[in-house]
Amino acid sequence: VWIFGYGSLVWRPGFEFTSRKVGFIRGYSRRFWQGDTFHRGSERMPGRVVTLLEDCGACTWGVAYEVCGEQIAASLQYLNMREAVLGGYDTKLVKFHPQEKDAEEPILALVYIATPQNPSYLGPASEEDIAAQIIVSSGCAGHNIEYLLRLADFMRYFCPQAEDKHLFSIEEALISILPCLYYTEDSLEET
Repeated sequence: VWIFGYGSLVWRPGFEFTSRKVGFIRGYSRRFWQGDTFHRGSERMPGRVVTLLEDCGACTWGVAYEVCGEQIAASLQYLNMREAVLGGYDTKLVKFHPQEKDAEEPILALVYIATPQNPSYLGPASEEDIAAQIIVSSGCAGHNIEYLLRLADFMRYFCPQAEDKHLFSIEEALISILPCLYYTEDSLEET
């Protein structure tokens, strides 16, 4: 069984696997449209994490993990709690295309997608508004800023040929807002 990750699963799968491959799926765009009140946010300040939006001309890069034998039940139990129960994600089967030049046919992989029908779904917002929400959100897995920056780093280092305008626009908006947060009363009095 193969499992495709396109958010935090690319750097922190949280389950044992036999092998992993970087690659993409077609027909979906990655969007920071899912709210998170557990891993990267709280009830008071929900974080923003990614989901997939059907988009016939797009492709989303990530990592597919192969799980075998006893790993299958353990990984699916873990992911169902992490993604479905706590996150509001549904599962689908997709065709995963490995990045390797000598890659065989596409691989069928399981993917978790948050739909607009789940209670944590936040939907679209401007890149600046998403960045502002990410800056103030933190949950049990860490700060929401870390989530955004690690995902951007993954794309930059493992998929440099791929474009993800939404992701990089939010990263750029976040970086432009951060210096504004460092002003203190003392620094304001000096000016």
